[in-house]
Amino acid sequence: MPISPELLEILRCPKCKDRVAIKPNQSALKCINPECRLVYPIKDEIPVMLVDEAKVED
Repeated sequence: MPISPELLEILRCPKCKDRVAIKPNQSALKCINPECRLVYPIKDEIPVMLVDEAKVED
């Protein structure tokens, strides 16, 4: 089951507090702030919104 639009609307990047968007393959959430660029994985249909678990995407 994909992330609901309601949940996606309230989730924010824990580092910069900007919005996140789901990646096209639905495997992660990406911060929309171009300076932050953190990508948070989705494991077992649960977003892992921990800065230590995130990776920077180019």
